[in-house]
Amino acid sequence: MKEKFEKTVNGGGKIYPYKGVWPEIAEDAFIAPGARIIGDVKIGNQSSIWFNCVLRGDVGKIRIGERSNVQDGSVLHVDSGGNDTIIGNDVLIGHMAMVHGTTIEDEGFVGFSAMTMDGSLIKKNGMLAAGSLLSPGKTVGEGEMWMGRPAKFVRELGESEFRALSKGAAKYVRTAIDYLDEYK
Repeated sequence: MKEKFEKTVNGGGKIYPYKGVWPEIAEDAFIAPGARIIGDVKIGNQSSIWFNCVLRGDVGKIRIGERSNVQDGSVLHVDSGGNDTIIGNDVLIGHMAMVHGTTIEDEGFVGFSAMTMDGSLIKKNGMLAAGSLLSPGKTVGEGEMWMGRPAKFVRELGESEFRALSKGAAKYVRTAIDYLDEYK
């Protein structure tokens, strides 16, 4: 008997196989209604994928660590040239972001409607500002803010900004727990 084409997971989002590979979602992760997760995708503990996001692990893999969040309307994909999308722990990906074949290290940040392209890297505590475009192969250094289209280095982030990002990630964990309780 063929396995079902789709499954509903933690919170109401849907997962789908690709070439027989199903996404793996931690039991305490929140996947909002309208979210679609396809293929070779793994999502860690207390992470959240919000309303109407698409994560498509078909020609490569997507990995999301713990306590990270992908906010409403964002799209994560991979590069058929071999660049997977790897998201660390405590990462914030803002509303309507496009992350393609990119690595974002722990505590990285991608702002609203920002885009990352194949082979790009955002290092620990790095920030890509809202609306920015990180060109293929570019690296946002540790603790740096990049901005623009194409994005360029603007300045070093300060301690207060690191604390604010950390609080933002923790807030999304708490909000996801509330949603999971509400949707049970």
